[in-house]
Amino acid sequence: MPAVAAATESEAAARDANPQYVLPLVVRIERATPPQRTDALETAARAVLTFLADPRATDGEWAPLVHAWTDGRIRKVVRRARGAEWTRAEALPGITVAGDTAQVRVYPPIPLDGWPKDLARLQVSGTDLDDTEPPPPLDPGSTPILWLNPDLEMTAGKSMAQVGHAAQIAWWRLTDTQRKDWAAAAFPLAVRVAPKDAWPALADSGRPLVRDAGFTEIAPGSCTVVADLPVLGGGLADA
Repeated sequence: MPAVAAATESEAAARDANPQYVLPLVVRIERATPPQRTDALETAARAVLTFLADPRATDGEWAPLVHAWTDGRIRKVVRRARGAEWTRAEALPGITVAGDTAQVRVYPPIPLDGWPKDLARLQVSGTDLDDTEPPPPLDPGSTPILWLNPDLEMTAGKSMAQVGHAAQIAWWRLTDTQRKDWAAAAFPLAVRVAPKDAWPALADSGRPLVRDAGFTEIAPGSCTVVADLPVLGGGLADA
């Protein structure tokens, strides 16, 4: 398990002493046709998983960067692009994943202060997306669900990073066979806000849980997302 899973203060200190890298994600937000919020979050989570499963990231040209990144905190930063900005962003090495309305491009990890020029100029703010219609209800246990903490208010960009963390932590919990099966199915998943009365049990269930470092928007240690994967057992109904 990478160093991000530090269980003690000394392990956390050792992790944080390592050179810190970040996984950049860029979401396409055109003024006239912004993506739906839930679709953007789901697409971001799938983009992270697609990157982690890519041979270039597992044992190819990106593998040393992935190793350096997971030796520290698994930081992710989401920026937005439109028009010519998106064209320039797509020209850089990475992977674009498309949802129904969203496009998200994920790149190999970079040092915190080593952003390529065409990504560094992109804005972090301005990712306040909405759903024109509420996302449809789901049957717990029917598909992997990333449950957002209903008591936290986060921008879409922050939420995209958090569901990316949850997807990644869940990925680490799976066996090689389970990973191959999920990848072969193109990473079906859903993102939903957890019911308020179900969240405490979900957060205490032992399922993959994201605790935010508190660098932006929310307090350090805040529990943001629980990954509820049928293959890991259970579901919201028994949480």
